[in-house]
Parts: sequence; C-alpha cells; structure tokens
Amino acid sequence: MTKMKIMIAALACCAIIGCSEKKGVPEEMESLPRAEASEVPEALADSADAFLQAMEAAGLEQHSLMVVKDGKVVLERWIGEGHPDSIHVLNSVSKTFTATAVGFAEAEGKLKLDDKVVSYFADQLPESVSDNLAAMTIEDLLTMSCGHDTDPTGAIRGEDVVWTKAFLEVPVVHEPGTHFVYNSLGTYMLSAIVQQVTGEKIVDYLTPRLFEPLGIEGMKWQESPQGINCGGWGLYLKTEDLAKMGQLFLQEGMWNGKEIISADWIARASAKQVESLPAGQTAEEAAVMGRSSENCDWMQGYGYQMWRCRHGAYRADGARGQYIIVVPERNAVIAITSNSEDMQGQMDLIWEHLLPAV
Repeated sequence: MTKMKIMIAALACCAIIGCSEKKGVPEEMESLPRAEASEVPEALADSADAFLQAMEAAGLEQHSLMVVKDGKVVLERWIGEGHPDSIHVLNSVSKTFTATAVGFAEAEGKLKLDDKVVSYFADQLPESVSDNLAAMTIEDLLTMSCGHDTDPTGAIRGEDVVWTKAFLEVPVVHEPGTHFVYNSLGTYMLSAIVQQVTGEKIVDYLTPRLFEPLGIEGMKWQESPQGINCGGWGLYLKTEDLAKMGQLFLQEGMWNGKEIISADWIARASAKQVESLPAGQTAEEAAVMGRSSENCDWMQGYGYQMWRCRHGAYRADGARGQYIIVVPERNAVIAITSNSEDMQGQMDLIWEHLLPAV
C-alpha cells in the first residue's frame, strides 16, 4: 500500500481456555484471544487492505482496526500513530462508558432512570424552574432528549463556569422525551449524578465493576473545573479495550462466565429508544444534505448513549472516527480509532469492505 505504513500484528495461535454462558471468551485472560489461522475468514485480510486503501484514497486517516469474530481477534492493523499499547482519544465513545456507570448505579439502587434531574441539584437551580426542566429525567439525558433546542455544550465549557449550574439555566424548549438533540453536556450531567450518588468519579466507580474485570488499565478521563469526569468526552483507552467493551455487549453482559452487567441493561442501552438525527443537525438540514434512514447511520435511532446502525448493528462512536461497532448477526465486533473528517463516508467503507468479510 503506497504512502501508508502499516504494522500487521501476527495472529497468535491461542486456544480457548473456557467459555462464558453466552458466546465464549477465555477464562482468566486480560487480552482477547487471537484466532488461529484456520479460524480467520479467508477474505478478511484482503477486505481490510481494500478498506484501508479506500480510506487513504478518500483522505481519511486511519490509526487502528481490530475485528473480533466469535470471541477471538481475527484481524488487527496499526497505522501511523496507532499502536496496540497506546491509549487513544475516544471523544464521544466516552458516552457509552458513562451510560454504563449509570447502569451499574441503577442496579445497585443508587438511582432510578425516572428520577428528576433537578432533584440532584437543588442548590444550583435557576430562580424560575420551568415545567419542562422540572420534568427532565435521567432517562431523558441518556436518550439525548432532555428538551433543549440546541446543544449548549460549546457555550458552557469553560474554566470559570460551574457546568451543572449552567446546564440547568439553559431553556428547556421542548417537553423532555419528545425531541432529540445531541447533547454532550447532558452526558456530563449523568457523570455528575453518578459521582453524587456514589461518592466517586465515574472512572474510579467503573474500575472495579468494568475496567478490572475486562483487564482494562492505563485509562485516563478528563475532568471539568469542578473535578467531575467530563462524561460525554475525554476518555482515553486502547483499541483492544474498545473491542472488549463491544464484546461485553455482544455477550449480553457476560465475561469469563460471570455477569458484569445485566442483559436487561445491555438490551435497553443498545435498543432504539428514540428517533435520531446527525449531531448538530435538524431534520430539515439533514434532508437538504440528502440524508435519510436509507443512507445515514445517524438516523437509525438512539439508545442509552449508543447509536443504532444499518445492517442490524449498533455502535458507540466519537468525533473523527472512533468506533465500537457491534454486529450481532455476524457475532462480530469492529473497533476503530482514526482521525477522519467524514464519518459517514468511513461508515460506508466499513459496510462495503469489512462487513461482507466477517
């Protein structure tokens, strides 16, 4: 491949040590098992090369690619600054981890999804609390339908602003639960709520519940001026960590034969809860751009901080092409890091080249 330096990681011969109750993962193993050569789909390597060549031709910068099939890594590529041992900025993939913290807190009885958001910030409320603000729930934050007309994140993120208080001062124009607007600061509010009810930052709260069981270490998560993990962005993990998270969802919350998080939470988080639109766009703007449910992976519906995709898949994604793509019909997970300006173009190439091969 011209101009592109690619390190192809060898597929080690690994035997499965044990199986979970759901799909099959190794016992007592921090890394995902690597498939033997006979278990790798013949067309996958060629398809991956074609995908990377198409990315390069389109001017889209890829950093890593990992494909997990039937619980084993069948392909991994490291390009440019991509490296198996390096953490990578995840941008909004962070949101799925924040939502998972909410799922743990719900399971432990520390909160309920129908809790009113204002109940957690009584000392930060505006002088006049509208009916719509009073009605906003944790679930409305999870589904990006808290009632704001536009995303206030850019206007609020600052060193001299109390982010939670500023969020509560934003007019709630729409009845919560009825209007989708991608809202990163809404995810920050989830982080703040979890920190309030657990007494821990979500990176610390998730460590014994999620990161340690999955063998994830070395992560970092940016914070607000108030010392709260940003929630909607700011998490750094390795590509294999993304693959592990996708595999956990594929296995309906099971890992090494143990339930990490309930299958019910996985089902709710990954299901279509509300209609969705591309981030920052109205329905009218999407129509002008020719986007529809037939050709746009951002118009397939939204769950709990996860997007539905075409082809029966669902995903976590972050700006400039960070992905955890779960494809239940193929028992596969695709994990990607990149620096891509055209994320829909990147998704189109994934479906064209990688999906048929898995």
